[in-house]
Amino acid sequence: MKAVVLSGGFGLENLLTEERPDPEPGPHDVVLRMNAVSLNYRDLLMVRGSYNPKQALPLIPASDGVGTVVSVGSEVSRVGVGDRVCPIFATAWLAGEPSRDKLKTTLGGPFDGTLCELMKVNAEAVVRVPAFLSDEEAACLPCAGVTAWSALVTHGDLTAGDTLLTLGTGGVSIFGLQLAKALGARVIITSSSDDKLERAKDLGADVVINYRRNPEWGKAARDAARGRGVDHVLEVGGASTFAHSLKAVRPGGTVSIIGNLGGGATEINLLSVLMQNIRLQGVIVGHRESFEALVRAVEQTKLRPVVDRVFGFNQVGAALEHLASGGHFGKVCIDIAAQS
Repeated sequence: MKAVVLSGGFGLENLLTEERPDPEPGPHDVVLRMNAVSLNYRDLLMVRGSYNPKQALPLIPASDGVGTVVSVGSEVSRVGVGDRVCPIFATAWLAGEPSRDKLKTTLGGPFDGTLCELMKVNAEAVVRVPAFLSDEEAACLPCAGVTAWSALVTHGDLTAGDTLLTLGTGGVSIFGLQLAKALGARVIITSSSDDKLERAKDLGADVVINYRRNPEWGKAARDAARGRGVDHVLEVGGASTFAHSLKAVRPGGTVSIIGNLGGGATEINLLSVLMQNIRLQGVIVGHRESFEALVRAVEQTKLRPVVDRVFGFNQVGAALEHLASGGHFGKVCIDIAAQS
């Protein structure tokens, strides 16, 4: 089989396509023929070496993908040959609270990821996906979809009538918009692009804020939430946006810390957090049970993930460069079968 491998050092220039032996399932494993991969910002950081400079190489990158089961181990009964499934992000985290050991089983680092034609994974670590989704749409579920679901539902208890602030128009933010509207919430979204904000309005965004024209966008979001502040923030920006998110959230509200696009280290006004009873919730994707709950919601609402652009299997470097540019709206995907 062919696999995209990061080998010899970090950086896009060290992504190679190489032949590897076809995997054989152990008693508790399945082998998937991968159909599509969805890229996350984590994948870009992993390739650059900034996510984990100690990551052992070679590594097959990417954590998200969808494939068809082509063989199963002798003890497998959860899924069968022909089922279309996604591997979960942390392959040992099936339910409940995470542990350090469970969080060491993540795909695309430290474990090999999804950028390959054939992939072996434990049968407990896969989830069937809705039949109405395309392969590219289904590939968007494991990280971006589950992260938004975990933040808003598993941990966030978002309900109809609540107001959500989501930052930017990447995968998690757009999933958050779609899920929040399906739950009956109001959504405020930010971007530096008026074109992207118009697209967000088409998806149901109630209030849009161009943060370039309105640098005090945190206060603007608070004012747009009837002056009391938003109930929930999907905070994907990190250091460059966190102070604004604290201005936007209401007393007793929740800021879900998901990304660090603008840097991972910042000062926190602890007095503001304390005196306003603000909850800061770190979200590292989620467990299999959350993924299964997301799938049920997607099936019920017919929610379709937003795919920005699809690249071929031999265009992974270009796809990561497109992701790095910030020009995408939704998810950037790889068609494993397509060579260009």
